[in-house]
Amino acid sequence: MSKSIKNQKSILAKLNIAELNPMQQEAQQAIHANAEVVLLSPTGSGKTLGFMLPLIAGLKPEVEEVQAMVIVPTRELAIQIEQVTRDMGSGFKTNAVYGGQSFSKDRLNLAHPPAILIGTPGRLADHLRRETFSTDAIRMLVLDEFDKSLEVGFEAEMEEIIALLPELKKKVLTSATMYASIPAFVGLRKPKVLDFLKEHESQLAIKTIISPEKDKLETLLKALCHLGNEPGIIFCNYKETIDRISNFLSEKKIAHACFHGGMEQADRERALIKFRNGTHQLLLATDLAARGIDVPEIRFIIHYQLPGRSHEFTHRNGRTARMFSDGTAYILKWADESLPEFIPDTELEDLVEAPLPEASKWTTLMVSGGRKDKISKGDLVGLFFKQGQLGKDQLGVIELKQDCAFVAVHTAKVKQLISLIDGTKLKNRKIRVSVV
Repeated sequence: MSKSIKNQKSILAKLNIAELNPMQQEAQQAIHANAEVVLLSPTGSGKTLGFMLPLIAGLKPEVEEVQAMVIVPTRELAIQIEQVTRDMGSGFKTNAVYGGQSFSKDRLNLAHPPAILIGTPGRLADHLRRETFSTDAIRMLVLDEFDKSLEVGFEAEMEEIIALLPELKKKVLTSATMYASIPAFVGLRKPKVLDFLKEHESQLAIKTIISPEKDKLETLLKALCHLGNEPGIIFCNYKETIDRISNFLSEKKIAHACFHGGMEQADRERALIKFRNGTHQLLLATDLAARGIDVPEIRFIIHYQLPGRSHEFTHRNGRTARMFSDGTAYILKWADESLPEFIPDTELEDLVEAPLPEASKWTTLMVSGGRKDKISKGDLVGLFFKQGQLGKDQLGVIELKQDCAFVAVHTAKVKQLISLIDGTKLKNRKIRVSVV
């Protein structure tokens, strides 16, 4: 067995993945065999692993400079890819840089250059202007969700970055929708195109819910009762709409998280953490959540407000019915409202009277210690089971960060647990435990 195959088996074992899906297998082969690859595959299909495995296989342990760069449109996607790459445990240093994080922290991380550097176009361009790291060894470039980066106005920065990477040998572009065109500055000549979008279309059902009133809040409530305790995203166009829906759901005692560009980065991250671990089953979001975020299997999405363009509609719908699973996108429309031309003919959903969704059984706790303190998930499991006296079914998802950890725990056990472990020592460090 070759060293690269053994290494891949080790990575998949760490990720608890038995085998790669067909898209990931084909992407890996194509990236190994071609200098230029365009990968079109739906949100949630596993593109990160599809390009990261061959990227890691191409790294050289003896090189102590940045060897691969991954450019992404959003902070959330940068954080997500950094997390996935670290979880792979390849032995190569990985860092993410993005706006909203202090530049001095970036400098500290880059003082010992990572083999893989992930970042948003604005922050990466800023670093290149200041020459905080060398580009001499960068041979591989990934433009993940490249069309989104262009759409949100990063064309100038992306052109600037690519012009400053003269030694590139391999370029990989990914997207979750069929792109219109690739700008000339990317410099593609004869890319290998892998299109997995059409295979996915049949998994999604699109239905319409009619609101008799122009104000759709009561119909939304009825729809949520009808859909029951399933994870879903309610998409809106404006943060003001999200605030209004949030206030309404809070009055009805329906737990939910909010996610939009007007929130602080830390608050957005915590909203996603609580959504991932089941503390909240509902996420109220703008198109910022339509792609590039790491969220669990979602049974439905609701278009409370429709987007202005067809590709935004497609990206929203891509949050459900992900890779080989089914899901439903609901259009919530006022009876007298006319739909845009890009909306297909849909069947009507008849809402059935049902009780309010049950409250989640999970509560999220924050532990004041993380990777930098040499704390592992196993350490936390041991602490919560032994000293915290939890049963196996009372401990949920654990997310380990650099300086803290987030742990889902059965709500009924939270007070007792905190009294038992708050202020105790873990890896010779006194930890604090609190409800998020």
